[in-house]
Amino acid sequence: MFRWIGSYYSLQLISFLVVSSAISSARSWGVINVKYKFAGSQRSLFDLKDHDSRRQLRILAGVDLPLGGSGRPDGLGLYYAKIGIGTPPKDYYLQVDTGSDLMWVNCIQCKECPKRSSLGIDLTLYDIKDSATGQLVSCDQEFCHAINGGPLATCTANMSCPYLEIYGDGSSTAGYFIKDIVLYDRVSGDLETSSANGSVIFGCGTTQSGNLDSSNEEALDGILGFGKSNSSMISQLASSGKVKKMFAHCLDGVNGGGIFAIGHVVQPKVNMTPLVPNQPHYNVNMTAVQVGLDFLNFTTDVFESGDRKGTIIDSGTTLAYLPDMIYEPLVNKILSQQPNLKLQTVHDDYTCFQYSESLDETFPNVTFHFENSVILKVYPHEYLFPFNGLWCIGWQNSGMQSRDQKNITLLGDLVLSNKLVVYDLENQTIGWTEYNCSSSIQVLDERTGTVHLVGSHYISSACHLNAQFIMIWFLLATLLHYSNC
Repeated sequence: MFRWIGSYYSLQLISFLVVSSAISSARSWGVINVKYKFAGSQRSLFDLKDHDSRRQLRILAGVDLPLGGSGRPDGLGLYYAKIGIGTPPKDYYLQVDTGSDLMWVNCIQCKECPKRSSLGIDLTLYDIKDSATGQLVSCDQEFCHAINGGPLATCTANMSCPYLEIYGDGSSTAGYFIKDIVLYDRVSGDLETSSANGSVIFGCGTTQSGNLDSSNEEALDGILGFGKSNSSMISQLASSGKVKKMFAHCLDGVNGGGIFAIGHVVQPKVNMTPLVPNQPHYNVNMTAVQVGLDFLNFTTDVFESGDRKGTIIDSGTTLAYLPDMIYEPLVNKILSQQPNLKLQTVHDDYTCFQYSESLDETFPNVTFHFENSVILKVYPHEYLFPFNGLWCIGWQNSGMQSRDQKNITLLGDLVLSNKLVVYDLENQTIGWTEYNCSSSIQVLDERTGTVHLVGSHYISSACHLNAQFIMIWFLLATLLHYSNC
């Protein structure tokens, strides 16, 4: 499923009309099983490019919320989680995204929502009547005012708060907000969890269009956002004292699977770099690019495009995209190590070649330098990937990938795999370190001061999986400050 980043539009009247007609008849963190969406799909470089290029267009358009689609990334892109919602709980499969803020699920009133999925999962429509703890969020509540930038003129206190999200590809989701119990497993010991829950406000989608409607074969129940805003699930749980506003992921690029934990990671130690203020994504300041022993010559303003500043760290993009002023000298420097290579262009965008010797012994490492002396080293076997008997370069020219030809710097799973990436929203920093993602990490229990192990996980799918190309996350959340609800 494509990850669409969309901006929140205050189209108040339209949103209210869409939602009011739909609701007239209506009245955890720990172990969340995360699967790769395109399990069993045949690899396609065209779909891989389509996935990433559309995502760039969303970012370049100033949008901020990922949604679904129909591409087949190279086994490194998209993941979905199974969580419980309501009382009694029902299972929902939601796309997990570090760039997403709002959590939403398809609602029972929706006529065009997907009813089936080719992913081997059972889709569920949320019905507030089936949950003893479900509550409508009214227009006079603080959450409604905050997410809409103030009171909605067309929505009175006894009406439900509407939402409308419009995305870069023209897809949209509209509905109303619900508050209900979300179930998760908190870390209670070394590689052990216990059941916990928390109240979360999320969107109940009644109208879907574009890639979100019933025509989407690879459908999910909705989106689970781990973005920076106060409306995200982690922010809501943190504000109620359930968790620390910190999380980490480690994608195992060798065995598949990995770790996704909420809480304060104390081991391994990770060097942190500050997030760029006033940016919707996880942006950091890059200071230098090193190829082998040589540094590329450029000024840091190359990373600024309009009101966008810094380098985007995005686990929802498969490849890595660099401005033309960095891309050209970087690729030339890499290829200069083997001047006799016979280069081929695949699908108009990929530079590929045949090579039978050791990649890491012949081609140079690429090292990105950031503020606070934080570095991110990418090995040849990570930025070169196999395709049809060839080795292809994963670096892409961002200026050539977008309609408006704007250059962005975006580092996706190509460089984030096999690294523990830590997001500390409380201190507005992010960091990473090379790590064996099939092992475990240590997370601090803030209540007791004890440290517990959180391990990696791998879930099989109803589909036949090719373990070499499928990556699976387990969302493991941790660390309640207080007792369970």
